[in-house]
Amino acid sequence: MGQAMAKRRILGWYFFDWASQPYNTLLLTFIFAPYVKEILGDGSAAQAAWGYGVGFAGLIIALLAPALGAIADRAGGRMRFIWVFSALYVIGASGLWFAAPDDFDLIVTLIFFGLGLVGMEFATIFTNAMLPGLGSPQQIGRISGAGWALGYVGGVVALAVMLMLFAENAATGKTLIGLDPLLGLDAATRQGTRAVGPFTAAWFALFMIPFFLWVREPRQPGALSIRQAVASALPELRQTLRHLPDNRSLFAYLGSSMFYRDGLNGMYAFGGIYAAGVLGWSVVDVGIFGIVAAIAGAVFAWVGGMADTRFGPKPVIVTNVLILTGVAVSILFVSRGAVFGLAVPPGSPLPDIAFYLIGGLIGAAGGALQSASRTMMVRQAHQKRMTEAFGLYALAGKATSFIAPLSIGVATQWTGSQQLGITPLIVLFLVGLFLLLWVKPDGERADTWAAASSPFSS
Repeated sequence: MGQAMAKRRILGWYFFDWASQPYNTLLLTFIFAPYVKEILGDGSAAQAAWGYGVGFAGLIIALLAPALGAIADRAGGRMRFIWVFSALYVIGASGLWFAAPDDFDLIVTLIFFGLGLVGMEFATIFTNAMLPGLGSPQQIGRISGAGWALGYVGGVVALAVMLMLFAENAATGKTLIGLDPLLGLDAATRQGTRAVGPFTAAWFALFMIPFFLWVREPRQPGALSIRQAVASALPELRQTLRHLPDNRSLFAYLGSSMFYRDGLNGMYAFGGIYAAGVLGWSVVDVGIFGIVAAIAGAVFAWVGGMADTRFGPKPVIVTNVLILTGVAVSILFVSRGAVFGLAVPPGSPLPDIAFYLIGGLIGAAGGALQSASRTMMVRQAHQKRMTEAFGLYALAGKATSFIAPLSIGVATQWTGSQQLGITPLIVLFLVGLFLLLWVKPDGERADTWAAASSPFSS
């Protein structure tokens, strides 16, 4: 019975990845972002505006994540925090319905988008902090990889549904399979595409049900009230931050992941807008690109999880950061007129094929990298402060998360070129790779996490 409950708990935990992934797939990258580009009309202007909006949301996450994690560790009850931030996710995603082309308000749109993004990121902190309790240290790499893989599959399914049944091509008003948008939605006012917001919210609400039903937290002895937790957590967090450089491996890993994850998020956030502006792709074209990337992500998140189990997370991280660095360089050499320096005639499919291949590499390397990164965080963290550790991990991911979108926005605006605007990503990956030199595979003291008992163990 205990083993059956443990398996159900893991399955419930997987559902968070399945439920939350469409925010990244449908809104951040492949449906809504290119739609914003279409409405604004200017690819460079859209890329710059999107950069500022996503960057500001990232700044909010960076400022609050560590404190929330520290409070949760002392107050217990991660689940109540997940409920609150799940509500923000649903509200923010639903509000994107109001981004009508004839009455488009960029500021309001970015506010709703940022609200949902903040909700997703904060909920992720608390669910990631549950990972060590789902299995032994030898199992968590496989569990993390399977979760990421399932999330990508969820993203693919959601994206396919949107493309086939809802998102209309701006020119024809038809979906990918030639239908009018489902439910009588008006293609002329882009209701099919705008439905991506409510659809993402409904998807999340539906598939979080297994998570809330099957994932249970153990009672935490000596848990404080929220007021007491706030009073004690913040001074202790200041001490933790002050002494963080003393743990050189953890400090280097947080710094490394700060840069390479920012580069990866930049690719996700701007891949759709880039393809729409440089190659002239429609929302449907970008959606197909998203399916290719998501399928590759699902497969290689699972493969990466198996490699993590066998070799540990560090080799997986190094390999995939190298791949993404090469991809960032390659993007500069793909345009409608030339592919890697070779001129192509008008109407040639070669630039499209090249960018589909790039999308597959982004998905494959990104899936394996993210899965291995959260298991590496478990290896570096103190087991009794796991939520605080993942708060710091979120801080590392978001403290500079404004750098990629803002630097892309500035570089794009300064050069007037979407291609040259992508160059900051190369620097971010290289800095992250360099800092990995100081990261120990099992942290400064491997025994502190390997010997820790699972909070779910009986």
